[in-house]
Amino acid sequence: SYHGRQMHIEQQTHSSSCVLLTDTPVSVCEMFLNLNWQLLSLACVVTSCESLNSFFLGTYNVNGQNPKESLSPWLASTTTPPDFYLVAFQELDLSKEAFLFNDTPKEPEWMLAVYKGLHPDAKYAFVKLVRLVGIMLLFYVKVEHAAHISEVEVESVGTGVMGRLGNKGAVAIRFQFHNSDICVVNSHLAAHTEEFERRNQDFKDICRRMQFSQDDLTLPPLTIMKHNVVLWLGDLNYRISDLEVDHVKDLIAKKDFETLYNHDQVRQNTLQLVVFVGFTEGEIDFQPTYKYDTGSDQWDTSEKCRVPAWCDRILWKGKNIKQLHYQSHMTLKTSDHKPVSSLLEIGIKVVNEESYKRTFEEIVRDIDRLENDCIPSVTLSQREFQFQDVKFMQHQAKTVTVYNDGQVPCQFEFIPKLDEPSYCKPWLTANPAKGFLAQGASVDIDLEVFVNRTTAPELNSGQQQLEDILVLHLDRGKDYFIFVTGNYLPSCFGSSLSTLCLLKEPIQDMPLETIRDMKSTSQGSNPETDKPQEIPKEIWMMVDHLYRNAKKQVRTSGLPFSHVLLSLLAGSNHSVSEALLLFLDALPEPVIPFSFYPQCLECCSDSSQCRQIISMLPQCHKNVFNYLTAFLQELLKFSAHNRLDVNILAPIFAGLLLRSPTKQDSTEKRKVKEFFQHFLVQTPSDRDIHYKSPE
Repeated sequence: SYHGRQMHIEQQTHSSSCVLLTDTPVSVCEMFLNLNWQLLSLACVVTSCESLNSFFLGTYNVNGQNPKESLSPWLASTTTPPDFYLVAFQELDLSKEAFLFNDTPKEPEWMLAVYKGLHPDAKYAFVKLVRLVGIMLLFYVKVEHAAHISEVEVESVGTGVMGRLGNKGAVAIRFQFHNSDICVVNSHLAAHTEEFERRNQDFKDICRRMQFSQDDLTLPPLTIMKHNVVLWLGDLNYRISDLEVDHVKDLIAKKDFETLYNHDQVRQNTLQLVVFVGFTEGEIDFQPTYKYDTGSDQWDTSEKCRVPAWCDRILWKGKNIKQLHYQSHMTLKTSDHKPVSSLLEIGIKVVNEESYKRTFEEIVRDIDRLENDCIPSVTLSQREFQFQDVKFMQHQAKTVTVYNDGQVPCQFEFIPKLDEPSYCKPWLTANPAKGFLAQGASVDIDLEVFVNRTTAPELNSGQQQLEDILVLHLDRGKDYFIFVTGNYLPSCFGSSLSTLCLLKEPIQDMPLETIRDMKSTSQGSNPETDKPQEIPKEIWMMVDHLYRNAKKQVRTSGLPFSHVLLSLLAGSNHSVSEALLLFLDALPEPVIPFSFYPQCLECCSDSSQCRQIISMLPQCHKNVFNYLTAFLQELLKFSAHNRLDVNILAPIFAGLLLRSPTKQDSTEKRKVKEFFQHFLVQTPSDRDIHYKSPE
């Protein structure tokens, strides 16, 4: 429909004007303003053309009765067939089943009666039905108009028992006819003369709660009052107040409807701007439509003897609406109400297709030209970066300058490549990774390389290299590619214990191919020529240094163990103790391999079972575990000097030697600590630390 296209264009125009006027060159702003002017001109061309269409509105409270007579005197009362029928019923079914299950056999009966009662001089198509318990609204249209109806939606709101149930409330149909939004509401409000404030509240609740979803789910729901035309009909139940029943009947007999109308609650509340603000109702020159003895034209003779009232009403809101008639139909006697009808002539906005097509094509050409002029563009100072001799836990950075050389501001962001979770490898970051650039502005982006315990293992083994391609994406623009390469110096940090036990010289002095081959053949090595060391020489060097220099070092109260030996290496950037802890933390497979972790937790309270597990570890892992525990036992011998005890050492080393493959909870941490504490108490079978020196 044109309405959808126009709404999209208006939204685009509004957002473009708001954003671009702040940061865009004057020439571009002028182009956008010129485009907006053309869009407004298009709207004027479209909305200036109107056609008049007749709407028949009818409302009838049928008091739970079946259709017993023809509805033609009501529905076919106009001299010419109307273009639209909106037919409303109330109290269609008063049974408990209808109230509880919202289902009634009377719905098809009254639908058939309505269809038979439509004007015989035209053919009508059924469009929509909506019903809430006994409140029903039917929508028919001449067949020649059906193709121009779109966006038909229905909703209902209950305001009855507890303010929610459907014995009272409203149903509504909203639709688009050509380029006009129309909403039709059929309501049945609270009864009894004194309940006018409750009726006022029902009206407000219906207006607030009745919401129609739109085809574009990003747009907010439409309320009743957001439509070009609102037609409201039904049993509003407003009464005539402050007059006795006999006085009312006397005024009716004299046809003094003006005096009677001054006491009408609809008139009183609309004058006070309480309800139906902005609505119009035609002059009432017919007698009240409620309440009659069923099957007659006689006023209510029951014990209650209801005061006659204009309960059944039809009002409208909108421009270019003219009422041609407003009347009741006394010949119908099925109910205690009389049906009411109103024939409205409504000016409908119609698209001038020829003007629209011509103007739209011109705008599309302007937009294409404007988009080509406004494609974001940047220049990069450099597109290839080489990082030399990258080391474990040592940061390197290089800078790329991005300059906005286009005609419009732009947003940039590094985006992931196809089938990759992140825009870069885990050892690489770009800072900032996204941002905004005004025209002529530039930004420095730092490309930072940092290898940590997570990324080191695959780099050490040669499974990964320092190679990556960054994709710098411009919003509404193209992509730029930045190539990052480098060489990583293998380190003992992040290398496996089994690999390190095979190395006779520093890992950085060995070719990657040798390390890779050594790792793949470690299971089948020659015992004579490739005999591994019992423990990695790196562990022996660190532990031996600490054993000789730190076992009597006094611990400063409150500092962790990793800070105990900071004073040992004056002028050094790292303490040996910190290096040892970092080494253990960076192991790709911990000293106690991950596969043993569940067993260790299960037997954490049994010392003999804990030791049995250690005996089953791979040889190099078992050697390292025994070597480290022997060292810690030696430290505990000098607890009087270094003030270390089991409660200090156990949590630190337990978390490093027995790491969880996933995040630990507090219970697991307690069990890990309990497991390791068994090995800090020296037994006669424990071997001395001196026996573990590598060959």
